[in-house]
Amino acid sequence: MSRIGPSRWWVGAMCVAWVVGSASAQTPGRSKPRLGLPFRMPDRVLVERDVEYGRAGDRPLLLHVLRPKDRGEKPLPVVVFIHGGAWRAGSRDAGIPQVASLVATGNYLGVSVGYRLTDEAIWPAQIHDCKAAIRWIRANAAKYHVDPEKIGVWGSSAGGHLVSLLGTSGDVKELEGANGSPGQSSRVACVVDFCGPSDFLEFAKFKRTAMPPTASPQSPESLLLGGPVLEKQDLARQASPVTYASADDPPFLIMHGTDDPLVPYRQAELLYAALKKAGAKPLLVKIEGGGHGFGGPEVSRRVRAFFDKHLRGQDVTISEEPITASKPVLRKGADTKDRRKDTRPR
Repeated sequence: MSRIGPSRWWVGAMCVAWVVGSASAQTPGRSKPRLGLPFRMPDRVLVERDVEYGRAGDRPLLLHVLRPKDRGEKPLPVVVFIHGGAWRAGSRDAGIPQVASLVATGNYLGVSVGYRLTDEAIWPAQIHDCKAAIRWIRANAAKYHVDPEKIGVWGSSAGGHLVSLLGTSGDVKELEGANGSPGQSSRVACVVDFCGPSDFLEFAKFKRTAMPPTASPQSPESLLLGGPVLEKQDLARQASPVTYASADDPPFLIMHGTDDPLVPYRQAELLYAALKKAGAKPLLVKIEGGGHGFGGPEVSRRVRAFFDKHLRGQDVTISEEPITASKPVLRKGADTKDRRKDTRPR
């Protein structure tokens, strides 16, 4: 078996989140599903692929819309998924399996957002694109019969960072951009953050060994900012969700593995503490023994309960008790050398 080179390994690792999504680079044109694990679309879900939500110059910005075949008369809330991949890999296709089960209930519309990656544009292009997607949903609320005040966001790794920033920086002018749907708000109603960075300057102190350290010029964080993190301190603060924490931030569900070798658990604690101090209402759930990517039935239950509570007004309680990480499950016929490739939850 040939060895995986360091750069290939860490890009792949940063793409892992709950159910493994695509690790292919996103392109401006039509996308094709490239899922890391077999996925069958529920019969009750319709997918509208590659919908343009804005433009960056001549470059179209695209997302997927997932709609339930059977739905009630009331406008639906929306769950928006933003993919991971170290801001330099991944695809909007990765969000399809994440939101499909929610959409299949008939209670949600799902959106999976593509955004410009760091080989195409540096910060703040990524948050400009994500905010344009939220504004697009509001601008098209009547067309899709959705509630524009009930937009929840969910992301993992780099996507966890971007959804956290959507949560804390609603309507912050310098992060809005001008990529589409002007005059609409980019605020969101709730946030689910899986293992996302929250404070880049604190993150730069982390002595990561599984991939280039955050402070290194070759790290994904430095590539995002356009230079070494410690030489781009103003941008690092601008890109940090903790910078904007305030009392009017929406509810957060923060989930993070205690053994994450790429984004330390401390980043979850810093975001939680900043939100609490500001007067917001975050929840923090440890995934005991979890790495950079986790899942399982209890994780799924809490995510769904969180969205049901904050987007559908259901009277449910979300536990903050730690969850023990699920062990990897091998695909049928796989041997032990394939174990690291399959992080499917039990």
